[in-house]
Amino acid sequence: MTLRSLFVDFNSYFASVEQQADAALRGRPVGVVPVMAETTCCIAASAEAKKHGVKTGTLVREARKLCPQIALVPAQPSLYIGYHNKLIAAIGDCIPISGKPPSIDEVACELIGRERERGNAVKIARQIKAAVCDVGDWLRCSIGIAPNHFLAKTASDMDKEDGLVVLGPSDLPHALYRFDLNDLCGIGANMGERLRACGIDSVERLCAADKPTLREIWGGIEGERFHDALRGVWQPHRDPQRASIGHSHVLGPELRSAAGARAVLVKLLAKAAMRLRHEGYVAAALSVRIKHVGADAWAADVRFEATDDSRGFLRQLESALARRDRHTHRLPLRGDKPAPLAVGVTLHRLQRRAESNGSLFTDEKRTRALNGVIDRINYKFGNNTLYFGAMQAALGAAPMRIPFQHVPDVALERDAEHDELWLQRKRQFNRLAEAEHKKQEARYPRSRDSRNANFASRDIACAMLHAIEGNGAEST
Repeated sequence: MTLRSLFVDFNSYFASVEQQADAALRGRPVGVVPVMAETTCCIAASAEAKKHGVKTGTLVREARKLCPQIALVPAQPSLYIGYHNKLIAAIGDCIPISGKPPSIDEVACELIGRERERGNAVKIARQIKAAVCDVGDWLRCSIGIAPNHFLAKTASDMDKEDGLVVLGPSDLPHALYRFDLNDLCGIGANMGERLRACGIDSVERLCAADKPTLREIWGGIEGERFHDALRGVWQPHRDPQRASIGHSHVLGPELRSAAGARAVLVKLLAKAAMRLRHEGYVAAALSVRIKHVGADAWAADVRFEATDDSRGFLRQLESALARRDRHTHRLPLRGDKPAPLAVGVTLHRLQRRAESNGSLFTDEKRTRALNGVIDRINYKFGNNTLYFGAMQAALGAAPMRIPFQHVPDVALERDAEHDELWLQRKRQFNRLAEAEHKKQEARYPRSRDSRNANFASRDIACAMLHAIEGNGAEST
């Protein structure tokens, strides 16, 4: 058993990026929140805020009590992704990265050859720390070095403030005994309860358990993998098959109505469908969930022939929403009582498009061509450049978020109204349309003939399409 993994964990990532981007926040306790509201919670806290007890998940009102001087700032996903890409490039100059980063604030690297010697591995870690500081002088990272990625990640958690920890064969397993069960990656609340119910109430006892015992507790081969991971067995990077693609959103007060919830669901589904096509999948099932204020949640699942067509998904969504709840015998969105609070939609039963047999009942060539046009325009100019009319009321809702296990593609997630390229084009369109209207007024003076009006509208539309394609549009 030798050192094979180097794991990088960016410290207090979202908050540190905010401090890097705004010098006025440096050295101050900072909390990053999804929206500026007292009822939400912090999704990240700076090192200074953590010293006061503020951490991820702390309610804003509690954070203010713990740290009255805390500066709360709204999350900027595109900023974090931009720095993530810079950091990945900087680390890649020091050592190759193993597969896709597990999250936006973590990177796993495999050590090969002489890199596995302790001195050389530590030297590479120092180079990475210097490279991170070159990207941003307020950015820091903790690095763990160990025989596999699991132990290297665990080592990075041992010294969270710009630390560097090496776990060699002689350090195992006793170096892990300092952790609680739920501190280890892969042991959540439910798994922790299952372990304790089987008499395993500490990491020391977990390390002493044999492989069949852990397989039984985990209910499968993952228990055996966890047994091996604790012992430093090297486990190559796996690219797992996606199980689902979905989005959820807590509704703002202005959207807590049947119409508002429906509009947000349509937007979330359109976004999920675009991601599905981008990743090369088709889906054969759709799940919808609606939480209500002061009432039970409602959920439905619809199965159908595998597809990646947005219009087909929207028809299935309408079918699901038309179903009455079997317990209350009411429609999920009928009137505004009880008011919907949050909605979510998930596409699942996924398979690779190349492995799908396709549909016998739809013109797939036509639907893919249409979806392709919509995706290319939205990918270039931002979501909502072209959109389904049913989501009109929700255009400003459900902006990009960054889940812990997924780094969003900014071009797929961003909304058009916030994209500078789209705004630039929009200004061009406005100037062009104004100029064309003036031309048409000169060309058809005092004419009320509908045919002439149609000619004018056609000419304006052609000119704007010309600009959208970038053929001859003036740069600004």
